[in-house]
Amino acid sequence: MGLAFFDWIDQQPWVETIAGALIALVAAWLAHRSTRHLLMRLARPYATANAVLRQGDRPMAFVLPLLGLQLVWNAAPPGMHGIELIRHLNSLALIGAITWLGMACIRGVDEAVAAFNPINVEDNLRARRIHTQSRVISRMLMSLVMLMGTASILITFPGVRQLGMSLLASAGVAGLVAGIAARPVLGNLIAGLQIALTQPIRIDDVVIVQGEWGWIEEISSTYVVVRLWDERRLVVPLQWFIENPFQNWTRTTSRIIGTVFLWVDYRMPLEPLRVELERICRGAKEWDGRVCLLQVTDSTEHGMQLRALVSSSDSPRNWDLRCLVREGLVAFVQRSFPDYLPTLRATFSNGAPGSSPVAN
Repeated sequence: MGLAFFDWIDQQPWVETIAGALIALVAAWLAHRSTRHLLMRLARPYATANAVLRQGDRPMAFVLPLLGLQLVWNAAPPGMHGIELIRHLNSLALIGAITWLGMACIRGVDEAVAAFNPINVEDNLRARRIHTQSRVISRMLMSLVMLMGTASILITFPGVRQLGMSLLASAGVAGLVAGIAARPVLGNLIAGLQIALTQPIRIDDVVIVQGEWGWIEEISSTYVVVRLWDERRLVVPLQWFIENPFQNWTRTTSRIIGTVFLWVDYRMPLEPLRVELERICRGAKEWDGRVCLLQVTDSTEHGMQLRALVSSSDSPRNWDLRCLVREGLVAFVQRSFPDYLPTLRATFSNGAPGSSPVAN
């Protein structure tokens, strides 16, 4: 009876193949579980290795079983019905899992770099520079891995492989069309490389783009997200920052000087206003102690324009300081010099000959 059973198994190749597949799945699961805990414990003191292992844990749970199954399918008899289709499908899934694993490892390195260089500190210029370089380079590498994975999948199809060879053979018009079609993608990739190297913008930079004031929130491989002051998001193509001028208020430092304009009458004494401005600045936590200045910058027939210059450590604080100074100076003039607000002067005459003009 026992010999007959084994003889029957020998005559049924699918039974051996399925049994081998089950053994491969169990072995892959055990290998993943055991090596996962061991590597996590060994990598705990190392932030980069820990981040890579954490990001790559889920895709590795697919790579090992698919790799074991691929070995089983390749060892199956070549004449087995349907084995070629199963091999092809398994190879596609394995390529996809390996691509996922490669992108996860790149994401883990980027995460470790961000953890080593926090940007939620006072002077974060160097950290923002490193964040920008890491973010842009990691996005470009992930795009490259995705492209390689997609190409590897397409090559497994004979029809697509023949199409690619025919396109390469007719590299005249087809090459021109492909070049025109790929121009936006290549332009964004080159722009991303330029931004990573020259860094006209960085993560958390304060910029004015198309008249909108905000922070650089995200830099991807194709676009930049600007978080505006009112919580809207402005999405700008990456290449736009290479081809168009824009304002970057934190290119070299986050410190900034703001202006407050005030119109008063010519009779207004300036010294009390300067004393009041200094008092407001000294009492404001937003002032960094560098600049607190009041000047007459313009004059018309109605009055004179005063400009207050005040400095802060960054633009959000400077905005609050400017509002505080404007409100304080207006309240001071209303309270202490209400008659010295801008005045419209005119001379009237009753039109009678020899009459004197009346001034108001």
